[in-house]
This record gives sequence, structure tokens and C-alpha cells, in this order.
Amino acid sequence: MSLPLTVDVTLPDGTKIEQPTGLFINNEFVKSKNGNTIDSINPSTGEVNASVYAAEDEDVTIAVNAAKTAFKSWKKSTGVERGILLNKIADKLEEQRDYFGSIEAWDSGKTKEQNAVYDIDECVSCFRYYAGWADKITGKVIQNDPKKLAYTVHEPLGIIGQIVPWNYPLAMAAWKLAPALAAGNVIVLKTSEITPLSLLHVAKLFKEVGFPPGVVNIISGYGKTAGTALCVNPDVAKIAFTGSTATGKLISKAASDTMKAVTLECGGKSPLIIRADADLDQAVKWAAIGIMSNQGQICTATSRIYVQETIYEKFLDLLSKHVKEDYKQGTMFEEDAVVGPQVSEQQRDKVLNYIDIGKKEGARVVLGGEANTEGDLSKGFFIKPTIFADVKPNMRIVQEEIFGPVVSVGKFSTDEEALELANNVSYGLGSAIFTKDLVVAHTMASEIEAGMVWINSSNDSDVHIPFGGVKLSGVGRELGEYGLTMYTQPKAIHVNLGNVL
Repeated sequence: MSLPLTVDVTLPDGTKIEQPTGLFINNEFVKSKNGNTIDSINPSTGEVNASVYAAEDEDVTIAVNAAKTAFKSWKKSTGVERGILLNKIADKLEEQRDYFGSIEAWDSGKTKEQNAVYDIDECVSCFRYYAGWADKITGKVIQNDPKKLAYTVHEPLGIIGQIVPWNYPLAMAAWKLAPALAAGNVIVLKTSEITPLSLLHVAKLFKEVGFPPGVVNIISGYGKTAGTALCVNPDVAKIAFTGSTATGKLISKAASDTMKAVTLECGGKSPLIIRADADLDQAVKWAAIGIMSNQGQICTATSRIYVQETIYEKFLDLLSKHVKEDYKQGTMFEEDAVVGPQVSEQQRDKVLNYIDIGKKEGARVVLGGEANTEGDLSKGFFIKPTIFADVKPNMRIVQEEIFGPVVSVGKFSTDEEALELANNVSYGLGSAIFTKDLVVAHTMASEIEAGMVWINSSNDSDVHIPFGGVKLSGVGRELGEYGLTMYTQPKAIHVNLGNVL
């Protein structure tokens, strides 16, 4: 059965929307060639929100060709022109913050008032930041010899394939779209098959504000088909991916045959170290933010907490009390709900399996440790915020990414032991240190194997500051000026001012 290209939907909070269902190619929504579709499931109820068309190989080729045609003129646009358009996107998102917040909550299951609307703010900040960079991408003149000079220019790479995750559909897309467009690239972006709805609404904005056809193409589809097709297409110059380490490895391999540039922001198992001299109230609040926000579905989640032994039990008591009092669980449109459902049944079952593993490994359950089946929550994919204590370094719940509201807490005696525990995983994305001794903080920060270190905070991302990891957490950086350079390539031009040899 063929889907219409839009369907009328009334969201649970009363917001009325026209949900696009097509593939956004050349500034138009079109049906997939074979008519295959994807169902978006409501995480709070298990029911279908809407269905959209799923791209296959042929659809990806069409989108890439549209981008290829658009690049011929788009690469000649001025930085001023690109900056104006990016600011217009930011204006639209800011004007419709509540509208897009409702759609993002409905699509992903994250609570609207305590989560989703702040993702829209992140999108606005990101588009505005890179709008400011668009006319400031410059090279330099290099002259070491009076008879010769050289200068460099930073050119756009061309067609960028972007693959975004389900945990932050709009925010992660903004992190990729804004710098790539500011640098003069064209884009084919694939949404997650789990959360394909909200980005199709954003796609409409690019046409509304005046982006030329083919500059931004947004398609829904499965990773094994549409994602792979994007990675192997020889006309695509770069793949930018956020998601699991396992998928990142597959993408890197698929892109290698055509020597594509690749940026991978993958999994994490970030440590949070709390020394005895820390402001304990602040450490408790930030520790909760670092693992319970967004249902624990954060790549940088500080999911391993190490507490100095003299304050260990006190910290556990305070954290448990704080989470119980301030992290209410509920559906996405409950105004005071903080922790929503996991994004899918599969993700819920994965997290529950890890909770079972933790219990069998001998970790002590301080809080939660089970699905939430209270009242209407029994219909959705809810897991109670969970705190494990007395964990050992080799436990699977310590070593492996769970991606849910589950934190493992262990103790240490010396700073050297804390660092050894912090570095004893294969990931290296984020990390946090709580102490009043800033000399110790900076010293420990230099020893932690991670792309980011927060001192007396956690998961404190900022569009001005580079974001990325080491080890199995990925390669490359997003955000800040570093994120912009990932979308340009320098060209050296030599000028002979002397005589011909």
C-alpha cells in the first residue's frame, strides 16, 4: 500500500502537524522507488506513531546525484550568503521551539519540557555559531624565499554523507549540517530508522529559507541498505557518523575502498571521579545529570562513578535520595517528568539484560534494577533509574556500554588508583573529576585517556568547544573551529616570482 507524502497527526499534547513521509531530495518530498517503509514506534505506548518511506540503493544514488549537481553552483556561493541562510534556519527553529520540541519528544520518547526543547536550543546555537564562521574560512600566505610564495585556500570537500543516531535526532543533525554547509559542502543525511520523523520537518525549513535544490537532502532508511549505499558511493567525499562503536567500525571499512574521509563519534563508558575534598552536593547533582538525563542514552554518559572510600557510602545515600526525589519517570508530555522511556523495545531489553548481568556478577543494587510497570508506564519501554554499587573493574556492566539509566559505582583510595580505574576500558570519550584542588584536577585531567574532561561538572557540551573521543570512541572532532576544519581540505598554490630554471 502506497503512503501519501504527508499525513495529518495530532500529538498527545494537542499539537497538530502534517507529518512528511517521503524522502527529501532536491527540495521535494518523493516516494522511495520500491515503496518500502519504516514504522516509527511511540516509546511510551509501543504503538506506531507514523510510517515513512525507506530509501534503498537507487534512492541514495538519486540523492547523491542531486547533491552532485547542486555542488557545482553551491561551492561558488559566498560565505556571507551561506551564513545568512544558516541564520535563517536558526530563526525558524527559535520561532517554533515549542512545535519542534513536541515533535522531537513524540519521535524519540524524551520528555518534552525537561529534555526535548533544550535540544532545539542546541540546534539554534549550533546553526548560529557556524553561520558566524561561514565568511571566516581563510587560508594563509607562506613565503620563505623572495623568489617564491605560496598560499593556501580551504575548499569544501564536496558531497558529505551524514548518518545520525536516534538518541539526539535533531541536535546531532545540527552538529553535522551546520559546519558542513558553512564550509560550502552539499549533504545527503540519513536519519536513524528508529527516529525518522522530526528531521523530515526540519528538511522543509531548508527549502523555506532559500537553500537551493540538492544542497540538503534528508532520507530515512536502514543502515544495512541506505547507510551502506551512502558509504560506498564513489561520489561521496566524506562520511560523518554518530552511533555505536560496532556500527562505526563497519562504516569505516565500507568507506575505505573509496578512500573517503571519515569522522566517527562512537560509544563511551565515561568515568566520573569524586575525591574526598569535593563539594559533595554538586558532585551528586552532576553525577545524576551525567547518567539519568535523556534516559541514560548519551554517548558521553558518566556511567562509571569512582568515589574516594572515606565518602563512598555517604555519596551513595545522597545520590539515591536525589534521583528518587528529582528524577521523576513519566511519558514525554508530562510536564514534570525527567526520565522517559528507552527509545525502543530492543533498547529496553538490552538494558534489562545488562541489569540482570550486573546482579549475577555480584554488584549491589542500591536503586531501581527493573522495568517500570506502574500504571500507564507498563505500556512503554520504561526502566527505573538504577544504581549499582561495589562494582569490580572486570564486570561487564563496568566495561561495556549499556546506554540506559544505569550507573556503576566503585571506590578508590588514591588518585593513582582512580586514574587506573578510569583508564581501564576500551573507550575514551568523556570523563569528569570532582575536587576542590585544582592542581590535582589539572594533573589528573592530563592523565585521563579521553577526548574531553570536565572538572566539577559532567556532560557540559558547548558548541564553541571540540567534541570527540579517543580509543574505540572514534576519530575526528565535532563542534568548535575544529569541527569546521573537518569539512574543508587545504589546497596549496605555488607562485614562482623568480627566473625559470
